[in-house]
Amino acid sequence: MRVVESPNHDERPAGAQVFLAVIHSISLPPGEYGGDAIERLFTNRLDAGAHPYFRDIAQLRVSSHYLIRRDGALVQFVPMARRAWHAGVSSWRGRSACNDFSIGIELEGTDTTAFEPAQYEVLAPLLRSLCVRAIAAHSDLAPGRKTDPGAGFDWHRLLLDLASKS
Repeated sequence: MRVVESPNHDERPAGAQVFLAVIHSISLPPGEYGGDAIERLFTNRLDAGAHPYFRDIAQLRVSSHYLIRRDGALVQFVPMARRAWHAGVSSWRGRSACNDFSIGIELEGTDTTAFEPAQYEVLAPLLRSLCVRAIAAHSDLAPGRKTDPGAGFDWHRLLLDLASKS
């Protein structure tokens, strides 16, 4: 695992218990993989002039705890004890401010294309190591606003991988 420190995090509220992992998808520019644009976004170094899409997002201050690249490479941006800024305005099972009690995991991809086997091979052991009690899609926390990880994410595959200890 490689660590790239994001400044986009803060303290969790006193007594906050982390029990939820939120699965996201991201590609920058949309539909393009590789490169350093995701890392630049999460570290506030995205050049707004490098691509037309970046003009609308370069000013965002967002982060995630983890990113799993298409090839399975794992990057950590925010320490687990800190609150990453990944869910935005959100609610899950009656609780708002989901960043307070969740871990954000970004998968490099889009909400319309399949994710790579290597990503699931890293995601399942990561989730087991986090000891979370629940897993949700970003779209579950912000319906109507977010669609990720989308139809390309294979929940069945993830559940099978979680059940196996390999």
